[in-house]
Amino acid sequence: MTFADSLIRVLVCEDQELVRTGYVTIFGAQPDLEVVGEAADGRTAVESARRLRPDVVVMDIRMPVLDGIEATRLLAGPHAVDPVKVLVVTTFHLDEYVYEALRAGASGFLLKDAPPRELVHGIRTIAAGESLLAPAVTRQLVGRFADRIRDPRRTAAAEALSVLAPRETEVLRFVAEGLSNAEIAERMVISRETVKTYVSRILTKLDLRDRVQAVVLAHRVGLVTAHD
Repeated sequence: MTFADSLIRVLVCEDQELVRTGYVTIFGAQPDLEVVGEAADGRTAVESARRLRPDVVVMDIRMPVLDGIEATRLLAGPHAVDPVKVLVVTTFHLDEYVYEALRAGASGFLLKDAPPRELVHGIRTIAAGESLLAPAVTRQLVGRFADRIRDPRRTAAAEALSVLAPRETEVLRFVAEGLSNAEIAERMVISRETVKTYVSRILTKLDLRDRVQAVVLAHRVGLVTAHD
């Protein structure tokens, strides 16, 4: 593998030029990241992603022409052809668009006020095939959407959790509360590798794509609530 092959290719999608330029500067300064393109609206983001095939698309939510949610759905949703990984980065802490973006297929979500190192870490995490949710955002999602997420399918979805062993259900609850693998390991007094194994089993048993989908499912079935 050459050095170029090892670089993480990033597409930056942000309508505010100053913010977009800042991202390009930050990401471009990393030895393992390569910014392959920029987009100032959702439609250009989709077209550029399909043409450039980046490893990670950094996506704002509110953009002109086509918003970031629909762009994410087209690039990473269930009907996307050759899907790409999307990291949503926005200023909106409690906006309902956050939940919709995750449902649309985003692999992670961070706030724009996160320090540069967290943004870079988020890109690397998602490029490695994992998912990322800022813990504070996860807890906010519980508080804001716990009631509206539940629907007539809640009972059927809850029954699906019956395939999980008690310890796996416990891990899923902690994941849904926004805890990292390290925090879960500390709570359960087990190793990080064991937590990672539990999470992998949960995703396989529930036929989920990643940690984000696990969080959404746990919220929808009421495994966690706004009062937890």
